Amino acid sequence: MTLYRATFMHTPENPFSTPDALRVQEDGALLVEEGRILASGSYAEVRVLQPRAEVVDLRGGILLPGFIDTHVHYPQVRVLGGLGMELLEWLDQNTLPEEARLSDPAYARAVAREFLSALAANGTTTALVFGSHYACAMDVFFEEAARTGLRVVAGQVVADRLLRPELHTTPEHAYAEGKALIERWHGVGRILYAVTPRFALSASEGLLDACGALMGEFEGVRLTSHINENPREVETVLALFPSARDYLDPYERAGLIGRRSVLAHNVHPTGRELAAMAAHRCAVAHCPCSNAALGSGLFPLRRHLEAGVHVALGTDVAGGTGFSMLKEGLQAYFMQQLLGAAGVPLGPERLLYLATRAGAQALDLHELTGDFSVGKAFDAVYLRPPEGTPLDIAWRHAATPERALAALFTLGTAQDVAGVWVAGEAVFRAQAASQEVRS
Repeated sequence: MTLYRATFMHTPENPFSTPDALRVQEDGALLVEEGRILASGSYAEVRVLQPRAEVVDLRGGILLPGFIDTHVHYPQVRVLGGLGMELLEWLDQNTLPEEARLSDPAYARAVAREFLSALAANGTTTALVFGSHYACAMDVFFEEAARTGLRVVAGQVVADRLLRPELHTTPEHAYAEGKALIERWHGVGRILYAVTPRFALSASEGLLDACGALMGEFEGVRLTSHINENPREVETVLALFPSARDYLDPYERAGLIGRRSVLAHNVHPTGRELAAMAAHRCAVAHCPCSNAALGSGLFPLRRHLEAGVHVALGTDVAGGTGFSMLKEGLQAYFMQQLLGAAGVPLGPERLLYLATRAGAQALDLHELTGDFSVGKAFDAVYLRPPEGTPLDIAWRHAATPERALAALFTLGTAQDVAGVWVAGEAVFRAQAASQEVRS
């Protein structure tokens, strides 16, 4: 049994609908046994409950729930930084050639290790991962994910048109390979499977139907894909599906949209699509750095919230600019500021929610992770900036915990991540973070 002593913050309720949703314990404690939180409160109160518990002293920094990334591409870690292109050009020139290289299992394993290490080093404990087109690369990825201890929801990406020929499959082959991967990996340790048609542009009706068959056959699998990211992409999808009402319609017809579906981007939605997403309880992964880098547009967060569509954050490596959910939150803030009256104010409590509990809700994992409520897994990131850095200075002079949290989203980087735990197991510890005092 371990007692973590720290200033900690979390949002067990939704700050978009609940005032004062941010919970702060400035000298707090979380009592953890077998990876679960048994008690939460002030250090003085919790220490009395278990006076013999080992104490991990994390004072001097801030402890947050582990970040949850709801859209990030495993095969793309090595092509980060492809600026100056819009979506379809960027896919053709940067991304798809790299994704074809993952047919080599040894190459795929090296990429998987780099990818998973980057997630942990940035404080991400759970991720909805867009996988590889190759089943062999997904086996390698799941093996490496199991070794790291991170929570991953991932699956083989499938497409049967308008990509490089070596990335294409058939509906029959997609179903067979997906079935085998699900039976081998879904529910093993901290791994869950996500059926993953790349996007309607590259997936025929037959392929989408094969994905729908997997969704219907296997309980608890998730669904992820892209939607309404770029105007030219939207136009192409509507031309490919001439009878479709909109981009969402082909997914709906195939039975892919439901409570455990997460669609990335949705920068250019119609009113019908938003109403249908809300009715199906489908979530959207907002990827603001990617939307800016690829010139896709300003995300209409207000329209989503008013329609009742759940929104979380994703980094969209490599369309985005890195693995930091702190950076993603800051960019989300900037985008809403630029929208003026059409935007939604994003205070620090809302940014924390979007980076943590909102992701858990999108993945239907909110009973397990996303905040520090009693009974949840101890999934956590400890942030402690090096002395003399701008964040360290801002923290020492912050008038309130809310100001300290705002400074973290404004100034925080991976160098400030000192430790990361999943279900009480350390999955990352910075070399300089041996500042924990045990007693």
